[in-house]
Amino acid sequence: MSTAGRARRGGRRGGEAATEVVVITGASGGVGRATARAFGARGSTVALLARGEYALERAAEEVREAGGHALPLVVDVADAAAVDAAAARIEEQLGPIDVWVNAAFSTVFAPVSEVGPEELRRATEVTYFGFVHGTQAALRHMTPRDRGTIVQVGSALAERSVPLQAVYCGAKHAIQGFTESLRCELLHDRSGVRVTMVQMPGLNTPQFSWVLSRLPRHPRPVAPVYQPEVAAEAVLYAADHPERRVYWVGGSTVATLLGQKLAPGLLDRYLARTGYDGQQTDQPVDPSRPVNLWKPPDDTAPDDYGAHGVFDDEAHPRSLQFWLSRHRRPLALATAVTGAVAVAVTGGLRRRAG
Repeated sequence: MSTAGRARRGGRRGGEAATEVVVITGASGGVGRATARAFGARGSTVALLARGEYALERAAEEVREAGGHALPLVVDVADAAAVDAAAARIEEQLGPIDVWVNAAFSTVFAPVSEVGPEELRRATEVTYFGFVHGTQAALRHMTPRDRGTIVQVGSALAERSVPLQAVYCGAKHAIQGFTESLRCELLHDRSGVRVTMVQMPGLNTPQFSWVLSRLPRHPRPVAPVYQPEVAAEAVLYAADHPERRVYWVGGSTVATLLGQKLAPGLLDRYLARTGYDGQQTDQPVDPSRPVNLWKPPDDTAPDDYGAHGVFDDEAHPRSLQFWLSRHRRPLALATAVTGAVAVAVTGGLRRRAG
């Protein structure tokens, strides 16, 4: 458990140590599920919001087994009233919400011309408006107390779009714009509430097995692929250190976003050549596969997809880039000290030689 996390929780009730209350949307699978386990492992009380009742109960069991407390709530984040009601219930049963993590999403893998208007609307309601509803619900409770942290689980695709994912990229771009506006408002108000965003790389989550896809072959994350625990670690760190406006996770995210800033036209051409094959495996799509856009595929037994997808064989369990990002100040200090020592030693050797 981090020092920052303990310090924040220690100030909740007159200086007495209090259990951190965390809300996670999309908690039944993928990044949300891995993040719920990670908060559970440090003893947090976790409210898990998702549509799939069976998988949600299994996720709650994992939080308890990890050492935390869990409250699973069946909620469709596209329903603003349902999200508000869930937030009120959490505050009533668990206490003041310290951290709200928005991670729920749904999407369509297809060329723009093959996406139906109802599909686009539904995916946007879940992915973009789901983040908006969660953020507003959190603010209604956090703002009067003048404390709390909101973590937006973003993506490199929030800043650099790729082909075949216009629905997802559009929603993630919208989330980034919404979050930037909110951050300015909080600064204007000198609010104690913090909001930060974590831009993720390609992750090995179950979404590729249940996303609505019109691709001829099974969809896959853009390589290199990371395990969802890498994302969870980043979310926890961001929750404890929300002073940074955005976190980048994975060397591929850094390379992509720097490329977008330096040569976006060149990146357009590169993705036009590689973006189709790079987002599909060699296997044809199974026509009987589940689709989670309209209903959860993990609502009843035995359908629990968990946190991991089908790309365990290639997924990286850690990110060196994020480790370096977390430790950039100590590393910079160590580099400066090493440089100073080297200069001193070299000067001393020259004086002796003279």
